[in-house]
Amino acid sequence: MARVFVYGTLKKGQPNYKHMINRAKGLAKFQGRGHTVEKYPLVIAGKYNIPYMLNIPGTGHHIAGEIYSVDEQMLQFLDEFEGCPDMYQRTLMRIQVVEWEGKGGAAEARAAADGVLECFVYSTATYPPEWVGLPYYDSYDSSGKHGLSYVLRESR
Repeated sequence: MARVFVYGTLKKGQPNYKHMINRAKGLAKFQGRGHTVEKYPLVIAGKYNIPYMLNIPGTGHHIAGEIYSVDEQMLQFLDEFEGCPDMYQRTLMRIQVVEWEGKGGAAEARAAADGVLECFVYSTATYPPEWVGLPYYDSYDSSGKHGLSYVLRESR
């Protein structure tokens, strides 16, 4: 099992959460909530209003999201879904645990007790330079005050 941190449309209550609970795509078990230890810019960009975490450590905000334990099948699905490695790149990042529900092994529990876990995160280093000038968010909600509702793939 691998640990994945999601901050955008795959979170509970967001437009693509349905994929996280679709067992045909693999297993994804909710473990808890957290935020990035380092600051990153989270922008909403493109004509489909897609959330992107730009891989610029030290700039922006501590990004809030959810931590999942996923099997190899789900990890492969997520790589494909996220357009990895072209659109997003899957990298390890340190995540500060805010709320923990996971019931893993002793090592996992100890890591959570220390408050920081290493998780795979889909961020991007391949973005148009003008995205750096977009507003930065610390948390994503498709129906947030920003007014930039995500456009589902089936509606494009």
